[in-house]
Amino acid sequence: MNIKDVTASVADEVKLFQQKYKEELYARNTLVDKVTRYVLKQQGKQIRPAMVLLSAQLCGGVTDASYRAAIMVELLHSATLIHDDVVDGAEMRRGLPSINALWKNKISVLMGDYLLSRGLLYSLDHKDYGFLHLVSEAVRRMSEGEILQIQKTRSLDIAEEDYLSVISDKTASLISSSCAMGAMSATGDNDKIAALKSYGEYLGLAFQIRDDLLDYTGDSKKTGKQMGIDIKDKKITLPLIYALRNSPESEQNRIRSILKSSRKRAIKSGDVIAFVTEKGGLEYAAQVAEGLAAKAVASISSFADSPARTSLLMLVDFVMVRQY
Repeated sequence: MNIKDVTASVADEVKLFQQKYKEELYARNTLVDKVTRYVLKQQGKQIRPAMVLLSAQLCGGVTDASYRAAIMVELLHSATLIHDDVVDGAEMRRGLPSINALWKNKISVLMGDYLLSRGLLYSLDHKDYGFLHLVSEAVRRMSEGEILQIQKTRSLDIAEEDYLSVISDKTASLISSSCAMGAMSATGDNDKIAALKSYGEYLGLAFQIRDDLLDYTGDSKKTGKQMGIDIKDKKITLPLIYALRNSPESEQNRIRSILKSSRKRAIKSGDVIAFVTEKGGLEYAAQVAEGLAAKAVASISSFADSPARTSLLMLVDFVMVRQY
């Protein structure tokens, strides 16, 4: 299964979105236009816009407002990725040099701000106030989630509740908003909008836990990132949280001392991976992800069978089995 199979029911709509998005990114300033064209080269699977369109299709059909919602979501997502690369000091993005690697941090931060403002103005120009509220809430949550993660990383002390709060805000918030905006573009039924929003929230949580698991089990050739890189970045995720919680204090101190190394290269990620594996952290995190995936499925159980509903259910399966 690949993402094109999952989104096949909106394949034509995705192509039209891509055309509209490219047109919306055009800028008169030559440097801005050069960078935005490079942003297009870095585009990934564009799952979030596809989720907007699938949610709209499920709730009555794709409309002009659905395309506007998809464009807003992708503008915001692109802005946050640029800012994330600056924060993380990342030099690569999807196999290409990152914006900050080519144009340095100052241009990168300004370009992230530019794309965010384009999205907000786009919604105001079309009087899409409901979209604007959802996007603004997502931006707030993503920022708070990032700050909480930085705070907890410094102390190397994060409870499962805090971890779930971080990934809910950092990852699930935009996926949830994407689904809600898609539904809102096609219907005024608040129950349907709430159902799709819940679906996106649970799917986003499951997605992030599965992504965190890949740091321990993934193939770097498939994932595009080195195994154990989250450990070297001192990111405390669910597998490690569980392992630490179920270990004697002496073992906890040993693992934390490994993570406290001031030099990333000195951090022995292999020792941490072996520790987490032995303590059952991988199995526990997988079980939590399965439970969240089941909740995502349940959230759209009231909708009648349709190609869009089938695609959204397939998307849950895709998230749970992906190896990249």
